[in-house]
Amino acid sequence: MAKKSNDKLKKQIQRVFAEAGRKILNHKQVAKRLELDSSEGKNEVLRTLKILAQEKLIEEIDPGRYVTLFVHQFVKGRVDMTQNGTAYVKRDDGEEDIFIASEFKNNALNGDLVKVSLFAHQMNGRQSGEITEVLERAKSQFVGVVQVHYNYAFLIPDDKKMHTNIFIPKEKIGGAKQGDKAIARITEWSAVEENPFGEIVEVLGKPGNHETEMNAIVVEYGFATRFPEEVEKEANRIPDKITNEEIKKRRDFRKTLTFTIDPEDAKDFDDAISFKVLSQGLYEIGVHIADVSHYITEGGKLDEEALRRATSVYLVDRTIPMLPEKLSNGLCSLRPNEDKLTFSVVVQMNDKAEVLDTWFGKTVIHSQRRFTYEDAQERLETKEGDLATELNILNELAKTLKEKRFKKGAISFETQEVKFRLDENFKPVDLYIKVRKDAHKLIEEFMLLANRKVAEFGFNQGKGDNKKTYVYRIHEEPNEDKIRMFNIFASRFGHKILTQSQKAIANSFNQLLEDVEGKPEQNLIMSQAIRTMSKAYYGTKKSMHYGLAFEHYTHFTSPIRRYPDLMVHRLLQLYLNKGASANEAHYEDMCKQSSAMEVKAADAERASVRFKQVEYISEFIGDEFDGIIAGITEWGIYVEISQYKCEGLLRLNNLGDDYYEYDSNNQWIIGKRTKRKFQLGDPIKVIVMAADIFKRQIDLGVVDNKMKVDFKKDWDREKKRREKKPAKRRRRS
Repeated sequence: MAKKSNDKLKKQIQRVFAEAGRKILNHKQVAKRLELDSSEGKNEVLRTLKILAQEKLIEEIDPGRYVTLFVHQFVKGRVDMTQNGTAYVKRDDGEEDIFIASEFKNNALNGDLVKVSLFAHQMNGRQSGEITEVLERAKSQFVGVVQVHYNYAFLIPDDKKMHTNIFIPKEKIGGAKQGDKAIARITEWSAVEENPFGEIVEVLGKPGNHETEMNAIVVEYGFATRFPEEVEKEANRIPDKITNEEIKKRRDFRKTLTFTIDPEDAKDFDDAISFKVLSQGLYEIGVHIADVSHYITEGGKLDEEALRRATSVYLVDRTIPMLPEKLSNGLCSLRPNEDKLTFSVVVQMNDKAEVLDTWFGKTVIHSQRRFTYEDAQERLETKEGDLATELNILNELAKTLKEKRFKKGAISFETQEVKFRLDENFKPVDLYIKVRKDAHKLIEEFMLLANRKVAEFGFNQGKGDNKKTYVYRIHEEPNEDKIRMFNIFASRFGHKILTQSQKAIANSFNQLLEDVEGKPEQNLIMSQAIRTMSKAYYGTKKSMHYGLAFEHYTHFTSPIRRYPDLMVHRLLQLYLNKGASANEAHYEDMCKQSSAMEVKAADAERASVRFKQVEYISEFIGDEFDGIIAGITEWGIYVEISQYKCEGLLRLNNLGDDYYEYDSNNQWIIGKRTKRKFQLGDPIKVIVMAADIFKRQIDLGVVDNKMKVDFKKDWDREKKRREKKPAKRRRRS
């Protein structure tokens, strides 16, 4: 038999020992298991066994007799691919992620559920392993650009974490033309093929076109633009009329002052506030939420589709709703001057914002007024206009609630949200930062209060082993290593995070965020601070919400657009009716689905913003901007353009005055001859060299007294260098 490559044979022998457990094997036994019958093959096994023993990957317990250094272990988890081709597997059991070198991925793709064989040794200082089986594909369809050859084609995926092109046989190309952006579905992928086989299922259009790119983002992140026919039919069968019998089952708030406050362009209103003065300094405040659970039958087609989507997605130009329009913009939208069914949290509160009593239950409301945030803000600032008195009382109570949160250690993450003004062709004509004022914060505080009270109720259902299943929004304490790294980052701007206690961390975070407000580095520090925090998620095991400083917290206030809120509505009503505990495993599975889809939705929203940022900046080729260094890598410097809060790449080969190298220890780029340094957080003046809307990428040059960039000449040369060679089909050896 032909001699196998040493690395490949090492890998195969390790697998043999892993599967053998603690069984002792000699070279002949190993060769037999590998079906290497020739003398040459057996000798190669013997040589490789000695190498593995020297590398302490197996142990030679007697001359010629070997055993693995550990009892073999398989684990399951999800693949998190990196852009450089390696991967990490996030274990189902919650243990530390497993590092997967590129040669051990075995056809696994980003997001796949896989089975991993753990290695006895570590790579990069952490647990490592090999993916031995793909248990479930995260997705089979990919968006990319079609590259047509004589009798076949390739789809070059847009997804930077998809490291292989999809081979399309001639008969599967369909109507796709060279350069089209299309959707391809993987049909098969054998172990010997470098590229998966696929077929074109839909042509989206030409790259760079607005509709093409937006539809590509929707597909890339696994969302559907249309509802299945059976789902629409089920929604359309729901009666429009609210019966008197249903109203009689509910607490009637139709004569109580009730209003909504939402963005000007909002179509679905899922929350309303009612307000009543009970006596001097004592108020009844109702938080009324669309009663989605009344209309959606658990386990029906509509419910299954809502869970599959798990969230609404908000792209720059459109909303991809979790529920069909009849529900999201119709039956469940708390429009003014209409009777609506709601699920409510009603509190009695004094003028110190102390909650004296809380009631939960099904209600019917009739909103008398629809405020935009701008309308409400005007009344808060001028103290004039309809309901100005009521709004200002609520605003003072909201400010007191917020103050109490911060005294307990809440963190103020006032993110800077990028918004666009689009013309009739969806071309961005303006880019601005959304400002959050008191009207936004007023609504936010009462929604937080309702969510907290609903969580407290759920936590108090049952005791000990008889605790009833509930759904929580969980935000754990930040990792110590991440706090340490953030401290190093913040020190570049003259700031420090105190770490004596979790409250000290929160207080110093708040002070830092207050100190940088309005400064060029505000967005950079805010973004880094958010990355430092643990990611919030849904789960059935109660844990505090660190960022809000709440001991109990859940999501109750947006069931039109978040499936976990619908779960909480069902559980709340079940336990108000004294029902038995719901199935914990079932709800935990739904929580995991919801958390995963929430991440995808956020990624899709960021991708749409990025596309429009690049399109907008494309009008400023050759213009100079002030920026701040937001990232350092071995291939270049990421710079945030301060004026527009968007990031571009300054490649090392565009730093023309010296040969620059990446110093990973000090996290800087340094010139070999001049010793000039570029460090995280440094201010920098840049010139926009190019904006590639196909790749959603901005290329920058540096401008200062020491170096000038002839960007047109440099960019023409750079474009030629970057031209891709035709993709070739490869077969594994």
